[in-house]
Amino acid sequence: MTTLTNAPVAPLLERLFAETGNAQIPALAAFAALSQAERERMMSSKTDYRELYAQLKDAAIPVSPQTGRLLYMLARSARASVIVEFGTSFGISTLHLAAALRDNGGGQLITTEFEPSKAQRAREHLAAGGLLDLVEIREGDALETLRTGLPGQIDMLLLDGAKALYADVLRLVEPRLRPGALIIADNADYCPEYLALLRAQGSGYLSLPFDGDVELSVKCG
Repeated sequence: MTTLTNAPVAPLLERLFAETGNAQIPALAAFAALSQAERERMMSSKTDYRELYAQLKDAAIPVSPQTGRLLYMLARSARASVIVEFGTSFGISTLHLAAALRDNGGGQLITTEFEPSKAQRAREHLAAGGLLDLVEIREGDALETLRTGLPGQIDMLLLDGAKALYADVLRLVEPRLRPGALIIADNADYCPEYLALLRAQGSGYLSLPFDGDVELSVKCG
């Protein structure tokens, strides 16, 4: 048994995934009703992301259960002790990563969330899972909250916030990523700049799409 598959985390995650699947959020329904081109424009914009995510403040928009388990497995296999996450939301992916830290013997997870109400819900969920002591939640725009105060060496980076900012957030964290560090980007197709950066010849990364909607990368040196 692991922290992820045992109480209190396992039943908590089961409940949270069920709640997000049943949620009827007007803003989310309105977003889904937009044309594909308009959705892609908003998701890829570096100017509209504040308005978009403010409208979706009541929507969890979590990783899938499969991606959550992948995050746990990667953090465990990498023996990660320091993780940075962009995009806390309700803390579902955060719970998976913090569970891995617990099972790795402890560590530090720094996560950042634009919406204060979401950050508060994430704190409550992490407390319910007995994992809050491993997590620092920074409220505000990640381009500011991750600009300073990062640990000297980072083992793993999860990108799951405003898609248009993936490349910018990576550049902030990049100097602290250790050789062999893992970078996981959810829905990275919405940020062509990020994919071009990671996949370029001589970028210093190996990167490939994984399971349809995740870009998995490793820092080579």
